[in-house]
Amino acid sequence: MEDIEIICKYFVDNLSNTAIFLSEERFMAVQANPVHRAVVEHLVRQAVYQRMGKPVPGTGNAPSPLVVNISARHCHLTQEAVEALFGKGHQLTPMKWLYQEGQFAAEEALTLVGPRSRVISNLRILGPCRTLNQVELAYTDAIALGFDIPLRKSGNIDGTPGGMLMGPEGFFEMPDGIIRAERHVHMHPEDAAHYGVAAGDRMKLKIGGSCAVTFDEMLVRVDESFKLEVHIDTDEGNAVDLKPDTPCELVK
Repeated sequence: MEDIEIICKYFVDNLSNTAIFLSEERFMAVQANPVHRAVVEHLVRQAVYQRMGKPVPGTGNAPSPLVVNISARHCHLTQEAVEALFGKGHQLTPMKWLYQEGQFAAEEALTLVGPRSRVISNLRILGPCRTLNQVELAYTDAIALGFDIPLRKSGNIDGTPGGMLMGPEGFFEMPDGIIRAERHVHMHPEDAAHYGVAAGDRMKLKIGGSCAVTFDEMLVRVDESFKLEVHIDTDEGNAVDLKPDTPCELVK
């Protein structure tokens, strides 16, 4: 089995490099999301083991590859807030497509002002627009700005601190909505069935490598539109030195 894994790694290394090269060379109006190494590894492992007549080990049997991404500080805005900040009738412009279908990082960014009059500039907006305004920070960001933010599920903003947003065409005062988002995993119902979990359940994320650790209390989110993806923030990602080839495993 060890020899088979060496073969898999060889193909994954070469295919991943090729995919990244093609993505960088391709001219597109909106930047494509490069094929994640986990997706390539999942497909290669299944193909190699099948070719050799061997059972696929571990997560290779799962219906979807496990993608773990770091979610840097960002905000979600209503159309009303977008127009207040960027001008009447303004629409967000996709800059880069994200792993979840239809989600994108916008070209537009803004400035967040904290209680200590310190600011974070170039705070990226993720689209499309939502029905509430929410800023997601890591604790390191919040401490630097002077915010005392709670750990919350995305969308649960009652009783959270607010702040001032500055754009090129105006200001927008948020009465609430600044949080540290709970680490969570997006799942299609087929993925949830495979792992034996339901929406609202909690899982563990085991991360290997030189800074190996297990994150408990991983919130499960399930929807027909979701692809299997874990989101951790920059504090968590830096703590484990997360890289595209870092081994990760979901455990119930």
